[in-house]
Order: sequence, then C-alpha cells, then structure tokens
Amino acid sequence: MKIKDRQEFKSKPLPFTLNANDPVADAISVMAEKNIGSVVILDDNRQVRGIVTERDLLRRLLRYNLDQKTTILSTIMTSEVKTAREDDDVIDWLRIMSNERFRHLPVVDDEGKLINVLSQGDFVSYTWPSLLLILRDKASETFLGNKSQLTLLVAGVMIYTIIMIGIFKFT
Repeated sequence: MKIKDRQEFKSKPLPFTLNANDPVADAISVMAEKNIGSVVILDDNRQVRGIVTERDLLRRLLRYNLDQKTTILSTIMTSEVKTAREDDDVIDWLRIMSNERFRHLPVVDDEGKLINVLSQGDFVSYTWPSLLLILRDKASETFLGNKSQLTLLVAGVMIYTIIMIGIFKFT
C-alpha cells in the first residue's frame, strides 16, 4: 500500500515547522503544548533542512546543558533527514525506520517540499490488523487443528476453576 492511501496520511494535520535560526525554546514549547514528538526544519522554499525530535533535545541540548532560549535549532537538529514520497510503499518505510531506528518521516512532493510527517506509530497502526489476523490463524491451527491440545486446554481451565472455587469456599 502507498503512503498516500493510508487514512493516517490523509487525516493528519499539517506538521509543525520552524526555521533553522529559531530558538530551541520555540520547538520545546510547541512540542509540549501539542504533544508532538518532532518539529521539521524548513528553508524558505519549504524544503526539509532538518528535524528536531525529543531524542535530539535529550542528546544535544540537555546532555551539553545548552540554553534553550539562546541555542538555535540548527545547533541540535538532525540534518541528514530521510524523506519519503507519497507513492512510496508503507511496508518498505516501516522496515527502514525500524532498522535505522528513527521514528519520524517527512513526506515530500516531487519538488522536495514538505507535505506531511508520519510517525512510526502511524505505520504500526497499518500492521496491527494483519498481525491480529496472523495470531488468530495460528491460534486456530494450534488449538482447533490439534484436538488433544484443545482438550487439554479446556480441561486445564476447568480444573483451575474448580480449584479456585474450592479455595474461595474454604477461606
């Protein structure tokens, strides 16, 4: 499935963006207020120049005890940002994000201008229905396909129930 076909992509509000010369305090304020995990740094042409995430704040601002009011975003932002296109495959990006350990993916148009940002959580929501179906099928194969295991499971639940009733009866 393509990124542009995901409901999460279609319904997300526009991402919050700032300029590389803005103070870190501006990003912190908005991230806390809006409960978002990243701010995309754009140039005057809406091209992605960087991203500031909670991880950047921890590793680059707090670690070195920098002043959030006087430090500008370019000092702490991640400059090498991977970007996706609307027509890219969701599963490909989920795999890349997982393997390379980043959680925010700016999506840009053909001119490199920011359209939106998807988080790893947005991608994971895509996989949950598939994972639940796989789990259901495996459970069916395991318990319904093997009558002796199903019998043991039912018997175990019955024995446990009888023991629990007995314990509560005598206490």
